[in-house]
Amino acid sequence: MLDYIRDAAEIYRQSFATIRAEADLSRFPDDVSQVVVRMIHTCGQVDLPEHIAFTPDVVTRAHAALVAGAPVLCDSSMVAAGITAARLPADNEVVSLVADPRSPGLAAELGSTRSAAAVDLWAERLDGAVLAIGNAPTALFRLLELLDEGAGVPAAVLGGPVGFVGSAQSKDALIENPRGMSYLVVRGRRGGSAMAAAAVNAIASRSEGICA
Repeated sequence: MLDYIRDAAEIYRQSFATIRAEADLSRFPDDVSQVVVRMIHTCGQVDLPEHIAFTPDVVTRAHAALVAGAPVLCDSSMVAAGITAARLPADNEVVSLVADPRSPGLAAELGSTRSAAAVDLWAERLDGAVLAIGNAPTALFRLLELLDEGAGVPAAVLGGPVGFVGSAQSKDALIENPRGMSYLVVRGRRGGSAMAAAAVNAIASRSEGICA
């Protein structure tokens, strides 16, 4: 038999010990640090902290929103699938915006992506919501546009879209003017479903006393 660690608890322990030994988490408050550790665990990139932008209140504010029953609005079904519903503190609704059956028609009408169109469809639910965006820069851009038009302000944006077109720019636009939202995003081209879902799961897990 091949020689490798089989015990799940030991794999878990060594993984997080390695992350904390190799990643520079010194600039993060403790609660944000725990979220970043979880995000590193999903991607294996210990240099990820160098690319994280955040507001200091993001964990407190996002967790309070979840406890109060806020929905988790996700820009893709992959993000929604990665969120562990059992950890959400108030049986929170997890919504895949792109899965809304109305989004393809509206996207064609608007000349935009389904993810961006779906943000319009859920505009009435934005106020106080937690947004997990891991794929579509157009969704983040459209969110910012709607806020400029007077839409309700979400509690927090987590994760950040991945990609080569508009990804870095959409996150820079958020960081330059958060429009009243808290955020924790990966700057530049990095991002993705796994990291967005990991951020939500880590914040939700505070209710269970789970620490990375």
